[in-house]
Amino acid sequence: MQTVPHVKVLSVECAELPYVLRMPFRFGATTVREGLQAVIRVRLGLPGKGGEIFGYAAEALAAKWFDKSPALSDADNVQQLRDALRLTAKTYKAAAACSAFDLFANHHAEIEADAHAHRLPPLVMSYGPALLDRAILDALCRAHGLSFRQAMQANLAGMHLGALDASLGSFETSAFLASLKPQTQLDVRHTVGMLDPITEADLPTSGRADDGLPETLQEVIAHYGNRYFKIKLGGDDASDLARLERIAAVLDARSSPYFVTLDGNEQYTSAEAVAMLWKAMEERPRLARLCASTLLVEQPIARGVVWSQPVEAIARHRPVIIDESDEDVGAFTRARALGYRGVSSKSCKGFYKSLLNLARCHVWNAQAAPGEPPFFLSAEDLTTQPGFSMQQDLALVSLLGISHVERNAHHFVHGFNGKPNAEAREFLAAHPDLYEIGDRSAAPRLRIRDGRVHLASLDAVGFGTSLHPHIKSWVEVVS
Repeated sequence: MQTVPHVKVLSVECAELPYVLRMPFRFGATTVREGLQAVIRVRLGLPGKGGEIFGYAAEALAAKWFDKSPALSDADNVQQLRDALRLTAKTYKAAAACSAFDLFANHHAEIEADAHAHRLPPLVMSYGPALLDRAILDALCRAHGLSFRQAMQANLAGMHLGALDASLGSFETSAFLASLKPQTQLDVRHTVGMLDPITEADLPTSGRADDGLPETLQEVIAHYGNRYFKIKLGGDDASDLARLERIAAVLDARSSPYFVTLDGNEQYTSAEAVAMLWKAMEERPRLARLCASTLLVEQPIARGVVWSQPVEAIARHRPVIIDESDEDVGAFTRARALGYRGVSSKSCKGFYKSLLNLARCHVWNAQAAPGEPPFFLSAEDLTTQPGFSMQQDLALVSLLGISHVERNAHHFVHGFNGKPNAEAREFLAAHPDLYEIGDRSAAPRLRIRDGRVHLASLDAVGFGTSLHPHIKSWVEVVS
């Protein structure tokens, strides 16, 4: 891309779509049975090209993850995310025309200051730019007739990562982006939550979903063929060990290899406490294969104490990554100094941040001593529902070159629940490699074969899709 196009945000609109879970899920510090998804529409002016165009993004308004404070209700958490959108929209609409990347890079400090003034934690505030930046890039892709892959490889957004990290001042961002080779398929890493039934014995005698989709871990494996799993930990060693043995019994029943990540879910105050759990796991014969199959430990330390706690005690056994503590563009660098080797990529935290962290991994790994464990990204996010949210995240994970991704919304939300049937049918027709019609339902749902999703159709004009949401009434996001 010879000339980086400038953009001007003219308006930001939002619609909130309710959805119902097919069974309850323990998410962060709360149990979820229903929720809301924010769908964003940005109207973008194109000063150099002329005209206007719309772009879209979507993300769950998730309570008790961005801010787990027990003093706040779920409704309070949702309002925090609305405020993050409102403050970001105010800043972006007031900004002069510039590249899509500079809109984020030049204003993220101002947005963080706004967050502080409104008592919004940095992670909460990241929700606003995360959605708007995706919608802006979607509009830009549509205006130039490019897919997300093509736009990023051509650096259509005008990324120069030294603007976010001075240590990358001489980093060749355009060459780096051009070198990325997207995945054409991804393994789906199924999350086993704290309340999730492992076998049929865990199901209630009445009240099964009974909708043709799996409910237990055993059924998930039989139905989808997953090989990758993410297991939530509860912070109580005795309970966790007993539960891990039950999970291992199911996973070990398969002869083919499987792979596990452990989510500490901020349940610990020190790496030593996590290491004690790991030692106890290694001492249990029934957990031998699960331990050998474990790839990493995710965010074990509570965010309130994370920056004072080195993680060497557990990192000597398995790599440790930050997730909730990835609250700003400098978090991964701070985590590196404490012994972390990785960081999660989540669209709800911002796709520019994911690419920044991938670039850091490239640089740090090139500088590493022989035999030193690599720095890496892990693709997480269990709330991305079919349609814009999931497809934009999958397009990003594909570009990052990660081979497996946490995915669970399809397990707890049946297909396009909460969205018009006509929209679901359009997504099925446009992305037949990603969706299918269920055996007992005419509703389109995620298509998983041998534990994998196929992504070829995401290479369409736009950010993950060329389609438009079926929203009857948009509401202007105003300051």
